[in-house]
Amino acid sequence: MKKILIVLAVAAAVAGCTRTEKGAAIGGLGGAALGTAISGDAGGAIIGGIAGATAGALIGNASEPGKCRYRDRYGRVYIARC
Repeated sequence: MKKILIVLAVAAAVAGCTRTEKGAAIGGLGGAALGTAISGDAGGAIIGGIAGATAGALIGNASEPGKCRYRDRYGRVYIARC
């Protein structure tokens, strides 16, 4: 029951956020969980959380309306206005 209440509280807190903020939150939580599972200590959770939040924010930012992902001739991906 506690887990359900925690999930509902997190979902309510994230409901009014932009896609970038939602991506950062979800990525950070997932990265922290994965970092803890792999390393078994708080250091791994912190590093995983930072990496997950960064990746989630980048992915969320790319999915915002009016922004597109492009690839240049060298294979680099960048985000710009559509």
